[in-house]
Amino acid sequence: MIRQVILDTGPLVAAINRHDVYHQWVVSQLSNICPPLMTCEAVISEACFLLRGYTDAIKAVFEWINKGTLLLPFQLNNDSETVQNLMMKYADLPMSFADACLVRMSEYSTNSMVLTTDSDFLIYRKHGREIIRTIMPLM
Repeated sequence: MIRQVILDTGPLVAAINRHDVYHQWVVSQLSNICPPLMTCEAVISEACFLLRGYTDAIKAVFEWINKGTLLLPFQLNNDSETVQNLMMKYADLPMSFADACLVRMSEYSTNSMVLTTDSDFLIYRKHGREIIRTIMPLM
């Protein structure tokens, strides 16, 4: 079982939306991950936006939080300068606010892996030069 997994928006949406192209892949990955997963409020915001109009799906996001399956340990107050610097560094992609928060979270947890469907995580670096370990579908 894999521990210390940081969850990105794509897999969160795919886990809840059975019609998502990555749904089966994410469900399979989650069966090998020991909860809780970690994420940030920016990911929750993106997921709720993408799932808008599906009240049961939005309810499911909050159930994951309320049951402790999903933890939100990131505090922007502590890392706003670092997040801003990451977004400036990767402005050519461009890096989303949520991605910058997840990269910063990966810097705090040396053994963590990011569960994502976003190939930009192959480009991002933590601590400026270290590869971020990911769980992602073959691109």
